[in-house]
Amino acid sequence: MKKFDPGFAIAGCIMSIIFLMLVNYLTSSQYVWFFYPSFVLLLWPIGVYCVKKGKHKQLALSYSVLLIAFLTVENFLHSPQYQWSILTIYPIFWWPILVYLEKRALTLTVALIGSSTTIFYYAVLNVFLFPQHPWAIYPAFVVLWWPLAIYHAKRKTFFAFSLHATLLLTLFFITVNAISSPGEIWAVYPIFCALWWPLSMYYFVYKRRLIK
Repeated sequence: MKKFDPGFAIAGCIMSIIFLMLVNYLTSSQYVWFFYPSFVLLLWPIGVYCVKKGKHKQLALSYSVLLIAFLTVENFLHSPQYQWSILTIYPIFWWPILVYLEKRALTLTVALIGSSTTIFYYAVLNVFLFPQHPWAIYPAFVVLWWPLAIYHAKRKTFFAFSLHATLLLTLFFITVNAISSPGEIWAVYPIFCALWWPLSMYYFVYKRRLIK
């Protein structure tokens, strides 16, 4: 079908973007809105070309660069006083990195490197660019699940994973409680809920195996 032909996709993309630019200029020149559908249209020829040629690594890299460019322009146009787009650059580039690594992306070494560098990246941004609040603990909490899950999945130690995961959740909630609202102790409630995870693993899985 023609819609899967790179030449047709490029021509259709260019014509559509020109049409949107004209409509934007003639109807509402005070607001640049053609930028948003144009970004989506650009994904079409890039995706068709890379998929047809079997260049999946180049597809991940191209989409990552295009997404970063889109977010940067959006940041510059509507909120130049707050450089939030820099927060997205590093995690987006992990997409092509993991694609290029192929099977090695599932190793514990890559997970440790990825999580540690991500924590360092956001910690630096937190300290030097956005020091108002220690928000770096939130992405740090998220990426720590990466090596933790891979470590226990490879060893099939699912009960130990529930214990370590509960410990991570407990430390996270205590930290957030201490930072955001030290005058009110609310962390005990989500911690109590999290404790049911290892308890259920022990009594309904691990202990049942011991009885058998």
